[in-house]
Amino acid sequence: MTTGVPPARPVTSVPPVTPAPPAGCTPGAPTDPLAPADPTAPAIPPAPPVSSTDDTLDLHLPADPPAVPYGGAAEPPARPDLLDAVAEWGPVTTPAGVFQLVPVRLERDLRLITAWMNDPAVAAFWRLAGPAEVTAAHLRAQVGGDGRSVPCLGVLAGVPMSYWEVYRADLDPLARHYPARPHDTGLHLLIGGVADRGRGIGTALLRAVSDLVLDRRPMCNRVIAEPDLRNLPSVAAFLGAGFRLAAEAELPGKRAALLVRDRVLRHAL
Repeated sequence: MTTGVPPARPVTSVPPVTPAPPAGCTPGAPTDPLAPADPTAPAIPPAPPVSSTDDTLDLHLPADPPAVPYGGAAEPPARPDLLDAVAEWGPVTTPAGVFQLVPVRLERDLRLITAWMNDPAVAAFWRLAGPAEVTAAHLRAQVGGDGRSVPCLGVLAGVPMSYWEVYRADLDPLARHYPARPHDTGLHLLIGGVADRGRGIGTALLRAVSDLVLDRRPMCNRVIAEPDLRNLPSVAAFLGAGFRLAAEAELPGKRAALLVRDRVLRHAL
């Protein structure tokens, strides 16, 4: 399922230091498995064996879903935050599994997103097929922009499987085509893998992400979408996720279904 889009960081010799392990790592284990061994470093005694009673993944599940480890820590924002820190929204539990929005990093994610954009089913609506630079230009405009749109990977059960754009619809050219309200927040979505399409996953994730928007953005009272009317699976997924059809709109390159999820109706639809 896709939605249409109108339309990235002289070494001196120092005594070896064993850094404190990150949270969740076994004491005494190297924090960088790719780093070469230092022959001058003192031997590190092996860590004591971990008994099965210490297997926190199996026996001590936290009340909240764990953070998705994909990509490591979020980079500090380098631009105005107009969307209430999307990188900090955290994971949510959905019927499809634990899901998290992870802001895009070009050097890490460009190849994957380019492959998705060259899928004919995606290209028909996103119109970004071609070499990596085509997708890179689209991403750079957001990553290096003014903060009104945040491109993200959707990571489900630790695997990146979808691409999202969370954007300020009231600050977007879309606002010229409908009666926008302050802090209206828009969503674009494509499901990357064919195996994840047509199974209700998109509907479940759209409901979860629109809930996240309303939970994390208290000034936002509406979540907006504008898929191409010809993209029937996308329109159906939004409607199944609690959006309502508000109008049809002539946008550049498409006739769109203007879909709205209202805060006041979120538990009724």
